[in-house]
Amino acid sequence: MKKRLKITMNAPVVLLLVAFSCIATFLSYATNGQMGRFLFMTYHSSLLSPLTWLRAFTHIFGHAGWSHLIGNMSYILLLGPMLEEKYSSKTLAQVIAITAFGTSLVNYILFPNVGLCGASGVVFAFILLSSFTSFREGEIPITFLLVSVLFIGQQVWEGLTVQDNISNMAHIVGGIIGGAIGYELNKKSRRR
Repeated sequence: MKKRLKITMNAPVVLLLVAFSCIATFLSYATNGQMGRFLFMTYHSSLLSPLTWLRAFTHIFGHAGWSHLIGNMSYILLLGPMLEEKYSSKTLAQVIAITAFGTSLVNYILFPNVGLCGASGVVFAFILLSSFTSFREGEIPITFLLVSVLFIGQQVWEGLTVQDNISNMAHIVGGIIGGAIGYELNKKSRRR
């Protein structure tokens, strides 16, 4: 007797991130960018406005277009389920929230005239976090070093030499957050 294949909900946080991002990008597209600027983009606005604080987290759902969305969601769907299985849904949701707020805060302080949207910071956090999946205490995985040099080095180089609408800062901050959290999470799990 053959077993029937069934579809499983293997990574609820990742799937919610992808679903919210698709909805946000569609809403932005349908409103000619107005909804994107209103809810799904962080920029220098009054700290007294509740929307400023909401957008500090929701900007990761908005994307500049469909290709921006598909590029980010491809990485998130590739890396996210593995990370969610290893660290838990709650922990991955915290990584996403910390990365969203961290990239928003740095953008607010250092780039007051620049709007920021998209999950690129989360993608880079996932990339560096995933390089710690086989971490042992007292060691630094060579994969982490290579990923750090390649991805973060590329972002620094492009930030200095290429003029485009890509936020290299969000990539760098996301990578630093992912690397730091990955190191701490794995250090704690090895002590148990």
